[in-house]
Amino acid sequence: MTAIGTPVRRREDFRFLTGQGTYTDDINRPGQLYAHILRSPHAHARIRAIDAASALAAPGVVAVYTGQDLAAAGVGGLPCGWQVNSKDGSPMVEPPHPVLAQDEVRYVGDHVAVIIADSLAQARDAAELVRVDYDVLPAITDPAEALRSGKPQVWANAPGNLCYDWHLGDAAAVDAALAGAARIVRLDLTNNRLVPNAIEPRAAIGEFDRATGDYTLFTTSQNPHVIRLLMGAFVLHIPENKLRVVAPDVGGGFGSKIYHYAEEAIVTWAAGKLRRPVKWTADRSESFMSDAHGRDHVTHVELGLDAQGKFVALKVATVANMGAYLSTFAPCIPTYLYGTLLAGTYTTPAIYVETKAVFTHTTPVDAYRGAGRPEATFLLERIVDLAADETGVDPAELRRRNFIPKDAYPYQTPVALQYDSGDYFTTLDQALQAADYRGVEARRQEAARRGKYRGIGIATYIEACGIAPSAVVGSLGARAGLFESAAVRVHPTGSVSVLTGSHSHGQGHETTFAQVVSDGLGIPIESIEIVHGDTAKIPYGMGTYGSRSLAVGGTAIVKAMDKIVAKGRKIAAHLLEASEADIEFKDGKFSVAGTDRSKTLAEIALTAYVPHNYPHEELEPGLDETAFYDPKNFTFPSGAYVAEIEIDPDTGRTDILNFTASDDFGRIINPLIVSGQVHGGLAQGIGQAMLEGCVYDKETGQLLTGSYNDYAMPRADDLPSFALSTHTTLCTHNPLGVKGCGEAGAIGAPAALTNAIVDALKPLGIRHIDMPATPEKLWRVIHQHQTPRAAE
Repeated sequence: MTAIGTPVRRREDFRFLTGQGTYTDDINRPGQLYAHILRSPHAHARIRAIDAASALAAPGVVAVYTGQDLAAAGVGGLPCGWQVNSKDGSPMVEPPHPVLAQDEVRYVGDHVAVIIADSLAQARDAAELVRVDYDVLPAITDPAEALRSGKPQVWANAPGNLCYDWHLGDAAAVDAALAGAARIVRLDLTNNRLVPNAIEPRAAIGEFDRATGDYTLFTTSQNPHVIRLLMGAFVLHIPENKLRVVAPDVGGGFGSKIYHYAEEAIVTWAAGKLRRPVKWTADRSESFMSDAHGRDHVTHVELGLDAQGKFVALKVATVANMGAYLSTFAPCIPTYLYGTLLAGTYTTPAIYVETKAVFTHTTPVDAYRGAGRPEATFLLERIVDLAADETGVDPAELRRRNFIPKDAYPYQTPVALQYDSGDYFTTLDQALQAADYRGVEARRQEAARRGKYRGIGIATYIEACGIAPSAVVGSLGARAGLFESAAVRVHPTGSVSVLTGSHSHGQGHETTFAQVVSDGLGIPIESIEIVHGDTAKIPYGMGTYGSRSLAVGGTAIVKAMDKIVAKGRKIAAHLLEASEADIEFKDGKFSVAGTDRSKTLAEIALTAYVPHNYPHEELEPGLDETAFYDPKNFTFPSGAYVAEIEIDPDTGRTDILNFTASDDFGRIINPLIVSGQVHGGLAQGIGQAMLEGCVYDKETGQLLTGSYNDYAMPRADDLPSFALSTHTTLCTHNPLGVKGCGEAGAIGAPAALTNAIVDALKPLGIRHIDMPATPEKLWRVIHQHQTPRAAE
C-alpha cells in the first residue's frame, strides 16, 4: 500500500464546507457570560483613575475588572518565551506585560478593563459607561526614530527604547573582505509591517468546574500545551493537572495564534472568580489592534563582490520593531530566525549582521508566516538583483555563479547553520524555463508599444524549518523544548487513533498524517483517526508553526509506529511459532519470511487486547505506543520564483501576468495539499509586496489602517494562475525525508515581485521600491521620474 505521494482530497473539508466545523465561537457553555475588553484609545497615556460604577449598575452587568483587580488577585504578567542577549552579553530588557494595564497604556488597543455581562450587547453598552481619566503622553511608532536621542520612552528601564543589540558573524572578516572587494553594492530598505488577518478572529472561553476545581480554556491556538504551560505556571498559577486547554477547529493562524494572549488569561481567571463560563470573541477591528503584527524592519545592507562577480562579504544592520511589549517568541524572530538565514542559497564566505530591537508605542510584533525568513530573503534577493544591475550581469547568471554547488553538502554557512541537502540550480532552471525567461525582451518591447512597463523578477530562497534541536535552541535563549510527540493507538479490531502534539489550523493534518500512517501500517485511510488540540487527550506537544508538522510531528508518528511494528513482530512470532528475526511486516501483514504464514495487524491487535495466547512473560497486553522526537537539525526547503508584471503608468496599477514557483520540499506526502499551501503562501507574499501595509500616525500613534477600508488584502482578481513545480532532494535526518512547505510562498514572492517591478521601471532610473508597491505609490514614483526626463 502506497499512500505517500498520492493527491488525496482533504478528509476534513467535508465538515468545513458543509458548516459542520466546530470553532471556538461555535461553542457555548451552560450559564455562559460574555466579556468585552475596554481598550486604550491612546498610544501612550498614564491612567489616573478608572470609574466603573455606572458600568456595574448597567443592565446585565455581572462584573468589571481592571488591572488593579488582577494585580490584587496575584495574576502574573504574560511571559516571554525567548531571551536574547546583546553583543556585550547583557540580557535583553524584558519589561512587565500585565494582562490588564495598571499604570500606563502603551499602544492603541492596550487592555484597560474587562466588562462581563449576561450578553455581549450588554457588555459592550456598559463599556461605554466606564470612565477612564487618561493623562495623554507623547508616543513614538517609528522604530528607527525610536532609537534617537530625546524621543518618547516606552519603558524607563529601556534607555533609547533599546531592547537588545544583537549580532552574529565575524565583523572583522567582513570589513576586511569589503575593503578588498572590487565592488560594494549598498541598499536601504524597509520590510513593511503586516496584520495577520486569519479568517477566524481569536476567541476564548474560560470555564471552572466547582465540583473538581478544574479549569478549561477553549481557545483559537496553534499550540494548546504551550498555552497551558505559560498561563498555568506564570500567569494564573494553576497546576497543569487542573487546567485543560482545548483548541478545536482553528480557522487559520499564520503564526498569530501561537502566542499566549491576555484574553485567554482574563476569561479563565474570571470564570473561576464568577463560577460561570466566560466567553470572548474578537471583532475584526479588535483583531487589527490586538493580534500580534509581523515584520517591520528597517535595514541597511552592503554586498561585496570580486572582479568575477563572486560574493565576498555581506554586512547587514537592522532595526526591528518589537512594539510596546515582548510577545511570546518576538525576540528570536529578527535574530536566530533571520540572521542565520542570510547566507541564503549562496557561498558568501563572510557575513555579519547586527539587529537592534526597539520598543515603540505599537501593537507587539511577533512571528508571521515565514517569521524572519521572508525578511532575510527580501533583503538578500534585492541586493543580489541590484548587484546584477550594477555589474551588468544577468540576474540568473549572477545567482548561478554564487550558488552552493550540488556536491557541497553538508554545507556549513558562516552564520551558524549547516544545510544538509539542496539543489538550487535545478529549481532555478525549472522556474526560468516555465517562465520563458529568454523571451521576456520581446514581450517587454511589445508592452512598451502599448505604453506599459513590463518587468521580470527572480528570487531564490532557503528557509529553516522544524526549529531544533532543543539543546541548541535552549543555549540560544529558547525557554521551551522544540520536540514533538505522538501516540499511535491500534484498537482491538485494527482501526487506529493517532494522538498528535501538532495542531492543524488549515494544513490538512487529518489527511496527511493519515496517509503517513496508512503507508506505515498498511491499513486504509478510512480506518485512521487523527486527534489533536485537547491537552486532556493528547501527549504533551509543541503545536504547529515554522513548517514543522511533518518534519517533526510526522516523524514522531513514524517513531511511534516503529514501536507498534516492533511489538507486533514479537506477538506474531509467538502466534506463528517462528523466530522474531524471521518476521517481516509489509502491507498490514506480519509474515514468516519465505512462507505463506501470516497474521494481519488486526489479528495481532485483537491478540494484544484479548491475550489468551500471548507472551505474557515478555510483553504487556495492548498495542498503544508513544514517541517523542527532537530533531538533530533544521530542515531546509528551498526554491526559485519568477514573477512577470506589467505596470500602467497612467494609473500605477500592476498586473501579475505570470508567476512560476519551483520548490524543493523534500519528499512530498500529498501533492494536492502542498499545492494549496504554496498558493496560500504566494497570496500572502503578493499581499505584502503589492497591497498590505500597517501604518500608524507618527504624531498620535493612532492605527490608520485599522479596517479593510484602509488595509488592502489580496483578492482573487489580484492573483494570477500559478505555475508550480517541485524538485526533490531528501532531508537526510528524518525518516520521511520531508522538509516543509507551509511558508515558502510568503518567503519568496515579495522579493520576486519587487525585483520585477524595479526591472520594469529601470528605464526611468528607479533603483528600489519599498513594499507595498501600491498603485498610488507607483503612480507617484513614475511621474516624479518622468517629469525630470521630459524636461531634459
